[in-house]
Amino acid sequence: MATQRFADIPPARRRMLAVSAVIQFALLAAALIDIRRRPQEQIRGPKRLWAALAFVNFAGPAAYFIVGRKRHAGPPAGTQG
Repeated sequence: MATQRFADIPPARRRMLAVSAVIQFALLAAALIDIRRRPQEQIRGPKRLWAALAFVNFAGPAAYFIVGRKRHAGPPAGTQG
């Protein structure tokens, strides 16, 4: 199988790849920043594990934001707390 150069890819597909890369790096950065700032008690599992998993495509950061963060029970909506 021959490899394809980036310059040989059609412009529409190049834009799609560039947008995907920007989204991927933004999700990665957001996940890593959140992992670093959030206390261990608010994260399910070890922080180092989630930091490593954040580097796995789109799935790693998405899994962290969906599963890895604990939901804290705050005051009910509409009440002062």
